[in-house]
Amino acid sequence: MGGSKNKSPAQKEKTQKKGVEDKKTSKSAKGKHLSVDTVNINESKAVNYIKNSKVVTPHGLAREINVKISIANAYIQKSVQDGILKRISGFSGHHVYQPVSK
Repeated sequence: MGGSKNKSPAQKEKTQKKGVEDKKTSKSAKGKHLSVDTVNINESKAVNYIKNSKVVTPHGLAREINVKISIANAYIQKSVQDGILKRISGFSGHHVYQPVSK
């Protein structure tokens, strides 16, 4: 059928140099990735949802306050550390939480 035409040695050198330069810039640009949530959560909605629910899941909270599941999960983890929620069941990242009654 026909493949691509063989490149001249000069063209091969140019593509090699370009590939090396791209690799150098991409590594230095990446650096260390820090997980920082820059999305503001409407905490009044979240607290209201937690208080009015028998159980809380990351998916349910995310749907209620219109954020990503990962952000809702981070908020739930923070709430567990603060003592607002406690984990009652679940496995493999699919946990179910319950508000702590005071």
